Amino acid sequence: MVYATERQREILGRARAAGRVEVKQLADDLDVTPETVRRDLTVLERLGVLRRVHGGAIPMERLGVEPAVADREERLAGEKDQIAKTALGELPDGGSIIIDAGTTTVRIARMLPTDRELMVVTHSLPAASLLVTLPNITVYLLGGVIRPRTLAAVGDWTRRDLADVFVDVAFIGTNGITAGRGLTTPDLGEASVKRALVGAARRSVVLADHTKFGREDFAQVCGLGEIDMVISDTGLADEMAEEIEVAGPTVVRA
Repeated sequence: MVYATERQREILGRARAAGRVEVKQLADDLDVTPETVRRDLTVLERLGVLRRVHGGAIPMERLGVEPAVADREERLAGEKDQIAKTALGELPDGGSIIIDAGTTTVRIARMLPTDRELMVVTHSLPAASLLVTLPNITVYLLGGVIRPRTLAAVGDWTRRDLADVFVDVAFIGTNGITAGRGLTTPDLGEASVKRALVGAARRSVVLADHTKFGREDFAQVCGLGEIDMVISDTGLADEMAEEIEVAGPTVVRA
């Protein structure tokens, strides 16, 4: 017999390791009913260590505290690689793209093909440093104040640079995504620049692993009606994918 406290400790450990837990998966793995799992999540939420979200919960340390790039780089690395690889199918044959800052979006920079000329606009220092040596890529690095936590330029200078830009496709990262609030991120400066990136493209494609879904952060970027496609991994629940699609964008699971 597994006591409730032991089960709750297991749930919390899984949430902290994976960034999110799902009610159905926990019920199957722990051999209990979904109602039991929901009661456990309620207890953990009252203790202030988890927050309930649609279909599951996320650890409170994910809220309001934005991990640095190095801390996020290896989390779900395989899923992020697959998402980026799938996103390559949205590249124009030639033309211009935006690559947003983020550990999933920067993977596109590592994977760009060498068989076509592309102009790449980015405010991400890691993305720019990867692309600058490629002969078929022209890099336009947006100016601004560099945020050490994300290694991205933000602020008035960044938005002014974007005012003269209109690209074929923008590849956008996000910290949170829900049907109700759309894309969200912990920092107002980052949110403002991301909003401008979406506005500077004919099509916007969001790259987000499944742990970002159901999370709502402090600053809203835009509603899902402004997004054309969301690419995630196979860990994204059917129910959540359907909610996102109803709100506007096509959902692809890599």
